Amino acid sequence: MHRICLTLPTNRACAETISAMRAEAHYATEHFDVEVHLLILDSSGDQEFAEHAQAAGAATGSPRVVVHHLDEAQQRAFLRKMISRIDAPKPDLLLDLMLPAGVSYGACTNRAFLFAAALGCRSLHRRDSDSTYQTVDGEPVYPIHHELMSLGKRAADAVDGVTESLLDPAHEQRPVSLVGSSFVGELSVDVGEMHRIDQDVYHDVVSLWAPREWPDEAKRELVAEAFTGAGTTAFTRDHSALGLVDPMRVDMCNISFHHEVYESIPLPPATDTIGSDYFLMHLVHDAGLPGVLHNRNIVNFYTGERRTDSGFTAYQTRLVKFFLSMLYFNCVYRRMAAAGDSLLDGDLRLRADTLVAYVRESSWLDREENEERLRSIDRSYRKLGGRYAGFADALSSRGGQLLNEAQQDMEDFALLIEAWGPLVRACREAGVHGH
Repeated sequence: MHRICLTLPTNRACAETISAMRAEAHYATEHFDVEVHLLILDSSGDQEFAEHAQAAGAATGSPRVVVHHLDEAQQRAFLRKMISRIDAPKPDLLLDLMLPAGVSYGACTNRAFLFAAALGCRSLHRRDSDSTYQTVDGEPVYPIHHELMSLGKRAADAVDGVTESLLDPAHEQRPVSLVGSSFVGELSVDVGEMHRIDQDVYHDVVSLWAPREWPDEAKRELVAEAFTGAGTTAFTRDHSALGLVDPMRVDMCNISFHHEVYESIPLPPATDTIGSDYFLMHLVHDAGLPGVLHNRNIVNFYTGERRTDSGFTAYQTRLVKFFLSMLYFNCVYRRMAAAGDSLLDGDLRLRADTLVAYVRESSWLDREENEERLRSIDRSYRKLGGRYAGFADALSSRGGQLLNEAQQDMEDFALLIEAWGPLVRACREAGVHGH
């Protein structure tokens, strides 16, 4: 029997999601020889936290499901103790990168990685608070089924557990390092209204994701599939494929990693930046580590907060910072794709020193391309009018700040990668109680 970590980072009311994940954890113990540690990292308000605690504290129905529900104070105390055990040059900054004041999709998952290491888990399985499971004849369709069928196995040994194999023979001896799927329902990024108002403007905005030098046709293809997940097709029967998993086919609400991946490299800790938690998908693919893509897609939905004026402004800011981050990540991804197998050492572990160099050197790039991105966003949002034009007005006074933040985010990421190995070892040695 081995331990796994099923995790939910949240900062919003989601008691129903917690109850559904408890059921998924119970399913895992009924069908696989595992002990499931359900880890809820909770940054929500007092009332929501109390509701979550009630849902988390109900009987699990299995002695092999262990629930950990931690507020920010508990998370911070653990992180501070672990950071104090390593020789980090900037311990206060490191703590801020792990538990920042702002929203950080990468940081919340990085915390889960460290707690999973402290719990001695072999894998981490991540879900989101604004999603739920599909059902067939009233029964939930749990992604953890495919995740535990394959994750961590030698790829050659995982062939019998999938529908089809697209495995390169050169990768047969490598471990299955990622198992994931996508979502159905609402777009993963709240740009549907923009598309309804003006499809040409929508294209101009979303194409800012791509490297500037891409040909128009490649940009059109990217825009056509951007943020759509698996569309709206409902689940009917299982399908899974073993091979290298395309990062565009999986989503962080429906993904699992083998511990050797997340114990080697963290996610970018950027704040207020959507997409900052997708880095490891690209890294696993480019390094030639096998994975499984299945079709137990999760249902994505929007919470009411996104529909408010403050929610709109916050989300559009995160979208702008995503586009600015791509100057740097597109550069890193090009280098990763060119490096291929050399991203792995002789033990098939990801090379942190190589990644640090790529990330740090990307932060030296000329900002001219990002300055043009901001000008393009300004033009496009003013064409859309209404609250988009109002956002453009606010953005015009913050452009320089956002340019600085996007660059600093990469420098911070490099610092975190350097500290990550010692930090993971400290967590594994100390255990979750930090003794």
